[in-house]
Amino acid sequence: MSDTVSYFTEWSSLVVAISTTLLALAPTRATLLRRVLRLDSLLMITVTAIVYAVLLAPKAVVTGWSVLTNPWQHIVVPAVTVIVFLGWGPRGWIDGKVVAWSLALPVAWLAWALVRGAIVGSYPYAFLDVATYGYASVFQTIAMILAFGLAVALGYWGIDRLLSRARAA
Repeated sequence: MSDTVSYFTEWSSLVVAISTTLLALAPTRATLLRRVLRLDSLLMITVTAIVYAVLLAPKAVVTGWSVLTNPWQHIVVPAVTVIVFLGWGPRGWIDGKVVAWSLALPVAWLAWALVRGAIVGSYPYAFLDVATYGYASVFQTIAMILAFGLAVALGYWGIDRLLSRARAA
């Protein structure tokens, strides 16, 4: 079985695609689910870009089609997603409840990656490999990444508030 469905990059890109499609279809429809998906798209794609740049890219050997797709997945899509948010929003969609719920998808991905990895003996990223690093080390890394993800979500909430105030002024 391929690890493709286990890569956070794939989950992030899918959430970006769903969120932006929903925005294109009904830009003012602000249900809790749509607001959470919007923040998730920002949070997950930002974490994707940063974790890739810091933890994965230094050791990555990019070959084949990945020479073309890798920059799109880890640089272009994250940059465009953030630029669209900064330029067009939507504004006022992020609050404490949305921030709290925005961690549900990343935690679901972690559960998937760890359970699947334990069953098939293959993890999408080396830092999740409990056979090599042990649960204590893996969970410490996960805790740091989740804390970073929460900081990113809170940062987007702050940016949204600032941009909302600037627009209102």
